[in-house]
Amino acid sequence: MYFKDKLRKTKDRLSSHIVTIPSATVTQAMAAAGADSLMIDLEHGAIDYGAAHSMIAATKGYDCAPLVRVAKADDWHVKRALDIGAEGIVFPLINTAIDVQKAVSSLRYPPNGTRGFGPFIAHSHENVSLLDYAAKIDGTRACCILAETTEVVENIDEICAVPGIDLIIPAQFDLSTSLGINGQFDNPIFQNAVAKIENAALAANIPLGGVAMTKQQADALFAKGYRLVAGFDLLMLKAKTAEVQSWCET
Repeated sequence: MYFKDKLRKTKDRLSSHIVTIPSATVTQAMAAAGADSLMIDLEHGAIDYGAAHSMIAATKGYDCAPLVRVAKADDWHVKRALDIGAEGIVFPLINTAIDVQKAVSSLRYPPNGTRGFGPFIAHSHENVSLLDYAAKIDGTRACCILAETTEVVENIDEICAVPGIDLIIPAQFDLSTSLGINGQFDNPIFQNAVAKIENAALAANIPLGGVAMTKQQADALFAKGYRLVAGFDLLMLKAKTAEVQSWCET
């Protein structure tokens, strides 16, 4: 079952991890550990397209969807990520309904969208011939939207009315920064903005995803109706290393 189908056709609680370490070994280990999906980050950090391809390939054989967070919601960024095997795209800086329409369209081949044809790598990932690829996968790539600006909060009802969104993720770091309260997640301004996003998504039956670095945080998100919780590879590694270091303190 594709990740898009898991979001749309099941009620399963799902996991993801934002992967910023350019390593197929790290990606494979996280896939083998049971992650439902991994968001390979081409927006921030040190991952290039060559590394991203190796990381996507490292998920093969596991029930783990390789998603790619692109640097910009442009057709050519999306096309390149899909053509190295991404099962879905995480779109940054989506501010309007028109932005969403373009994002959804970039995932589909004509006549349903604007994706150019060149899955010379991706067709092997799907175990089909080059010319059978489009018929098999068109409409199966997940559209994941990051809600991370004041504009998206203002336009969230119109955004949620656009067909084709599979997941909305309130991006707490960027959103709090856009609101002028960087990292102040307890600030009522931030909480009200997130609540507006949540209410609009839930009313439109669009799955929600959020960051959870502890089980308590995950439980709180699931209790609010979230379908997916996400961590960060580097932050988890750093936290675990610090924990081990604390064992050495006297």
